[in-house]
Amino acid sequence: MTATTRTRLTRDNAAVFLVDHQVMLYSGVRDISVGELKHNVVGLAKAAKALGIPVIAITTARDSMWGDTIPELKEALGNDEILDRSTVNAWDFEPFAEKARSLKAQGRDHLIFAGVSFEVCASLPAISSLEEGFQPVVALDACGTFSAAKREANLFRLVHKGVDVSDYATLMVEAMGDNADPKALAVYAALDMPFATLAGQIAAGYAK
Repeated sequence: MTATTRTRLTRDNAAVFLVDHQVMLYSGVRDISVGELKHNVVGLAKAAKALGIPVIAITTARDSMWGDTIPELKEALGNDEILDRSTVNAWDFEPFAEKARSLKAQGRDHLIFAGVSFEVCASLPAISSLEEGFQPVVALDACGTFSAAKREANLFRLVHKGVDVSDYATLMVEAMGDNADPKALAVYAALDMPFATLAGQIAAGYAK
């Protein structure tokens, strides 16, 4: 493992990796409501795009087992390519890992992972990236898994491994850095948190 000095997350050093947000996998999610999970991962993708943070999406066995990416996320991604693989750990699929490495060469070593399932699709590539000297963090509420026990067990594993865990909105607000940023209203709108949406509407009214 390469020792890494942790630094702060910013829009300039981050990238978002969305792993296996697929229709058939969503059908088994039990630790978070499917509606909330969809809301959160779409908010993560939209906010990242608003900040100019690269978003990389990938599926597994799309045509044979787990189906297509959920339509809400496909819409948020627009024309972005969605990779597909057969490996359990997305990091073992060379085109996926190479995208991360090329972004690291541009100074983007903070990788934000979200996936279904949490303990496999998000966490295994996060752990592998840590071993290569990246600074991964898992957006917990943009992940889902098949029981509360799986969620709890994997949280212990990530803590033990030294992988950070946070939530989708905090990560994007941290990356934004300043509420005076011209993109702030777009970021909060993308995150779609009810209280923040209301505050943004009030602020927009004051600005008129």
